[in-house]
Amino acid sequence: MPNLTAGALPHPHTGHDGQARDPLDRAVAAAARHLLACQRPDGHWVFELEADATIPSEYLMLHHFFGHVQPEKEAGIGRYLRRLQAEQMANAGGGWPLFHGGPLDISCSVKAYLALRLIGDAPDAPHMAEARAAILAAGGAERSNVFTRAALALFGAVPWRAVPMMPPEIMLLPRWFPFHVSKISYWARTVLVPLTVVMARRPVAQNPRGVTIDELFRMPPEQVKDWPGGAHQAEPWASLFKGLDSALHRARMLFPRTHRARAEEACERFVTERLNGEDGLGAIYPAMANAVLMYHCLGVAQDDPRMVTAWAAIEKLVEKRPGTDETYVQPCLSPIWDTALVSHALLEAGGEAEQAAVGRGLHWLLGREIRDVRGDWAWKRPNLQPGGWAFQYENAHYPDVDDTAVVVLAMDRYRAATPDDTALDGAIERATDWTVGMQSRGGGWGAFDADNTFHYLNHIPFADHGALLDPPTADVSGRCLAMLAQLGRGDEAASKAAIEYLLREQEADGAWYGRWGVNYIYGTWSAVTALNAAGLPPEHDAMRRAVAWLVKNQNPDGGWGEDGMSYPARGGTRPDPRVPAPSSASQTAWGMLALMACGEAGHEAVSRAAAWLMERQKEDGDWPEEDYTGTGFPRVFYLRYHGYRRIFPLWALARLRNLRASNTRRVTYGL
Repeated sequence: MPNLTAGALPHPHTGHDGQARDPLDRAVAAAARHLLACQRPDGHWVFELEADATIPSEYLMLHHFFGHVQPEKEAGIGRYLRRLQAEQMANAGGGWPLFHGGPLDISCSVKAYLALRLIGDAPDAPHMAEARAAILAAGGAERSNVFTRAALALFGAVPWRAVPMMPPEIMLLPRWFPFHVSKISYWARTVLVPLTVVMARRPVAQNPRGVTIDELFRMPPEQVKDWPGGAHQAEPWASLFKGLDSALHRARMLFPRTHRARAEEACERFVTERLNGEDGLGAIYPAMANAVLMYHCLGVAQDDPRMVTAWAAIEKLVEKRPGTDETYVQPCLSPIWDTALVSHALLEAGGEAEQAAVGRGLHWLLGREIRDVRGDWAWKRPNLQPGGWAFQYENAHYPDVDDTAVVVLAMDRYRAATPDDTALDGAIERATDWTVGMQSRGGGWGAFDADNTFHYLNHIPFADHGALLDPPTADVSGRCLAMLAQLGRGDEAASKAAIEYLLREQEADGAWYGRWGVNYIYGTWSAVTALNAAGLPPEHDAMRRAVAWLVKNQNPDGGWGEDGMSYPARGGTRPDPRVPAPSSASQTAWGMLALMACGEAGHEAVSRAAAWLMERQKEDGDWPEEDYTGTGFPRVFYLRYHGYRRIFPLWALARLRNLRASNTRRVTYGL
């Protein structure tokens, strides 16, 4: 079997005139040129990362809390919010969805409406009247989720009893207690710890325009007795925790002052230790915003270095959309993930320019390796040495095994093509050891923590989003298994346990659930590429069932598509959640890559998908894609990676070309 690592194939496939010989070669060459042009001068890649209307709305709310009016930014964000509303009228009916083409989301819509009111949109303007009608038809603002109700409480729009009680004293609980911050996910931890101080202090927004949104409620908020919980929350846990929350609200004024002071000091120490410079607490917007609010509540001056740094991190996320007069706010930045994925796609494409660009990118990544900080992951793995990568530019307390595995896979593949470049060897070894050490019981991996499986905590009232934890998932576990297999460690106990885990996680119809990408297409691609690398033959039952599912769910036009509504499947809220959505470039590429990993490079479905991609490729080598094919939290937060439409189609088309040229069925590397 030929080795298909970078440099093994004569690329580009050109004639004597230097032009690509056939449509597949031309598509690969154009896509590679496009990615090369996107590389930053220091070697890395980073693309826009867009969420829904929530983050820019929260940004406006934060500034108006402090009385900041920013006419130019507000105008740009207003245009962005109004465009989203107008474009999604057919499906969201005047409100705002969580993803392109999705239905109205009540919490997102309430925040977007409030943001537009804060910047001066009149409540009787046609677009505001449409939004208000849609929100009321969906049950009114009283049906908003916990985080939205907390934001509304700051503006006096709902009483604080609408927000589940989370006192700062949780920071004083012992590690063995049923609730402890070490038992929840990194994102929940960094968002919640500063928010507990805010909820205890209950500050009041300056709200310079005196905006109210009583018109969004079907009954006066003070009269609401039953605030909503999460659809996933089941008995007896739901009633038990609801009763505990009610008791905590009644006892709020009875907490000893000395305990409260100690608890708030613990919160401040936690946040300040992890403030992460101008990359921000947790390097995610909600945690950054809560850090600013916490410092304010504790009396920290605006010119204090902590407050200055916290504000600077927020402002780095503000994005003026190229070629438009719109502004929005990114939820975080994705340079490590983008650079690693681009490296894989360009290595697949081959060629001297591509390989040189990858080398610059990987050496940039080498400088981002986390070696000297023992982050929160060490609470569960105290004897494990650090060595890995985060998702963002800097986030030393929170490296993740998903990014780490993808970086190692790229570095190892590049190293195979450039054996004289030994600079990456130490990082590969350290990262591999750290990743193996982060494996959870049962053989899988979570993204940021090991054994983060305290599932009862998703039933507390504060966890109505159902994403308080970071348990093992098939997609992350697939990447870790692929890394071990590519490194020749497929016979180790960690790999064997991971194979067993993935086989257990396959669903009855042959698909795998995708936690960090939408959804079953992403999960299935992640799983079968790993199982292929680990040595499962195409004839294995798991592979055949995956092929059958992929072929069955291919759209008539030859592509694959799936939207965020497939996630409620596990809650039983949609009879047939896997009805395909319109085809998208990134998901079509995942479908192709999955079939090729199952030994089906010659399948008609792969040829049809390749034709779909080539027909829709733009002249500059890019692809159109408005779909949100990334996942922050299933059911509540989705992501549009602007890099995915550029990266994965190139990866898939180049792999198809390579497999055809080598006349083999099998892919011999991890991703």
